[in-house]
Amino acid sequence: MARVKRGVSKTKRRRYLLAQTKGYRFDRKSKERVAHEAIRHAGSYAFRDRRAKKREFRNLWTLRINAAVRDFGFSYSKFIGALKKSNIAIDRKSLSTLAKDYPETFERLVKQLKA
Repeated sequence: MARVKRGVSKTKRRRYLLAQTKGYRFDRKSKERVAHEAIRHAGSYAFRDRRAKKREFRNLWTLRINAAVRDFGFSYSKFIGALKKSNIAIDRKSLSTLAKDYPETFERLVKQLKA
């Protein structure tokens, strides 16, 4: 069997690995073993935080809606309950945008629920 020299493929793999750690500090950017561990941790943090981001935004939308409906004598839960009873299917993201950027439209929606 022919002899396999791994110089080129090993260097290529190492270069790719270290390119991923560009901008890291200390040995994490320059030493292969430490860089590999740093990338593994970074990947798991990225995976975790993509999910956490969804939670955080939903909480933000809830806060915005609650703050907006308090002016009209509603609580968040009563408001959402009234929406469901009236068969108005608007998601929290859209409601939050309405409350923040289009307060007149949001006010009309709340008054429609009150009546």
